[in-house]
Amino acid sequence: MQIRISWPAGHLTATLDDTPTALALAQALPLGSTAHTWGEEVYFDTGVSAALEVGAQQVVEPGTVAFWTDGDALALPYGPTPISRGDECRLASPCNVLGRLDGDPRALTTVRDGDPVRVELVEHVEP
Repeated sequence: MQIRISWPAGHLTATLDDTPTALALAQALPLGSTAHTWGEEVYFDTGVSAALEVGAQQVVEPGTVAFWTDGDALALPYGPTPISRGDECRLASPCNVLGRLDGDPRALTTVRDGDPVRVELVEHVEP
């Protein structure tokens, strides 16, 4: 399943795995929210509630699409956060891993705190 995340200065797509949280998110799309930044991470409320899944992680690779269950938010790290050790992407707490951004996660550097964000499913048209 693929989603598109858009903000005023750009957009990225992401490929999500078939996890319970990813499926719950897909059912809530399209959604609009307000971006927040925390170090080199963008996060925003989704209005979706989910339980912490087996395999939740706090330290992830740049470009991971994570779901922060404490904040009902998508968390999109592209570099270190204020609690990182070195160059790692350390999230605020363990998060459900939903998938990966397609393309360069550094595109998220153009997201500003307070930007409107839209998330929608990408419809694939069969040829």
